Amino acid sequence: MKSKKIIFTLFLLLAVVQLLAPAKMIYNQEQIIKTGKAYKFLTQPLDPNDPLRGKYVRLNYQINRFKTSDTIWKKNHHAYVYLNDSIGFAKIDTVSHKKLNLPNDYVIADKYWFNQNNNTLRFNLPFGRFYMEESKAKPAEDLVRRNNREAINNTTCALVYIKEGKFVLKDVLINDESITDIIRKNSNN
Repeated sequence: MKSKKIIFTLFLLLAVVQLLAPAKMIYNQEQIIKTGKAYKFLTQPLDPNDPLRGKYVRLNYQINRFKTSDTIWKKNHHAYVYLNDSIGFAKIDTVSHKKLNLPNDYVIADKYWFNQNNNTLRFNLPFGRFYMEESKAKPAEDLVRRNNREAINNTTCALVYIKEGKFVLKDVLINDESITDIIRKNSNN
């Protein structure tokens, strides 16, 4: 009888731990949204699929390179991308191969390529996938692609909250309206 109580207690403890792990992850993301700073990144989309995680809208960003005087970039090294807000959209303040003591928000990007001829560093921002419900991902991708082609009157951007190097890609906006809301409206018509 005593061994059954021990097993049951261990089972309950394991169940609580399994619930606490995702709850902590959700809490951390919500804290970034509540206390982090929101940035809008102008996009250039693609349309892939991840068989394990589902459909998503792949986002390429217009700010994916930076001219720098720092020529010491190692292959496959990370870049600290320091940001500021410029007229409502994210702008790169500086990029470094190490963490700097700056007041700016930053994200850690993967270095893609350094061109020594013009001292330009290309990188991939770490929030390049916006996951959506499977039935809405393709219409969303088509909408983003169409709006990027008609970019004169349309602005497509990602809304990303950033705090201390951590980030949450909260939404993709077309003319400041959530892509999820636009797809929902279009599917109801």
